[in-house]
Amino acid sequence: MTPKFKRILLKLSGEALAGPRGFGLDEDTLADISQVIKKANEMGVEIAVVVGGGNFWRGRTGKDMDRTRADHMGMLATVINSLALQSALESAGVQTRVQTAIEMRQIAEPYIRGKAISHLSKNRVVIFGCGTGNPFFSTDTGAALRAAEIDAEAILLAKKVDGVYDSDPNLNPDAKKFDELKYIDVLNKGLGVMDSTATSLCMDNNIPILVFGLDKPENIIRVLCGEKIGTVVSN
Repeated sequence: MTPKFKRILLKLSGEALAGPRGFGLDEDTLADISQVIKKANEMGVEIAVVVGGGNFWRGRTGKDMDRTRADHMGMLATVINSLALQSALESAGVQTRVQTAIEMRQIAEPYIRGKAISHLSKNRVVIFGCGTGNPFFSTDTGAALRAAEIDAEAILLAKKVDGVYDSDPNLNPDAKKFDELKYIDVLNKGLGVMDSTATSLCMDNNIPILVFGLDKPENIIRVLCGEKIGTVVSN
């Protein structure tokens, strides 16, 4: 199989790393995802990763908490996931670097665009933690921002569902799945692909979003090689 892209950004939800437990980290799931990332890395694809933190904490969970503080807690959750993924990748023999938008030098490198691109060019996987480093912005927006900064050719958005539907397929058995969508349709219809800020950023920078299910981690390779198994959002 020949990859369609040279450099991509892979967005993983925190829940994806929790596996069947639904909370925390599942080592078998981390190992399975790492093996697939390793395979893609060996195919010559430059891979950056953004991981959410929902398996530990979501900013909106703190109902009676200051939103800024709650979001900062969510950023710290993404660092836990980033370090866990780094450990799993390195156990699989993949050189990996973690860069964080909030400086924590004893744990990871601070985010520096030039350094990130240098790592990628040396075939290292780069994991971006802390989202954008700002409250009120999701890790989806962090993924879109980093993808634009590193000149990624696409965002691979790995989710629990196998694409984008017109309604929640878990609640509506007649939900219709889209094979292709335009950014503006996602915004106008309020479809839950990414939040509106992230979708607008991808639209402005013409970065296609490839949405697919992570129930089988091997789907990452299939999407990389151009197989149409989910939903493509583009211009």
